[in-house]
Amino acid sequence: MSIDEYGGGQTQDSDVLVVTTNEAPGFRVERVVGEVFGLTVRSRHLGSQIGAGLKSMVGGELKGLTKTLVQTRNQAMERLVEQARARGANAVLMMRFDVTEAADVGTEVCAYGTAVVLTPADAA
Repeated sequence: MSIDEYGGGQTQDSDVLVVTTNEAPGFRVERVVGEVFGLTVRSRHLGSQIGAGLKSMVGGELKGLTKTLVQTRNQAMERLVEQARARGANAVLMMRFDVTEAADVGTEVCAYGTAVVLTPADAA
């Protein structure tokens, strides 16, 4: 698998900064917009379930499931950014992921955080 298949996060040209910290160095919070989240639920692919079952007998990474979870997290984060942007924010602080089983048929992934408007700290 290439780095694009098992990695995630923002691109450098994103207009909404997303960080897992309480603040962003070099910036100050001008306004708190409020909580935002992005949610998605993915069902399991039968083929990957069978493959995962077989792989679990011999050990090793479940690459199909890893790829699916990365895609799911990235989709949840994209929705988080869309919601923040739609509400007038240019950043999300304290971003976290929450992953749970959804009624035994899939995986629910929620990206959530606090939408804010940031300005450079040296701006008067």
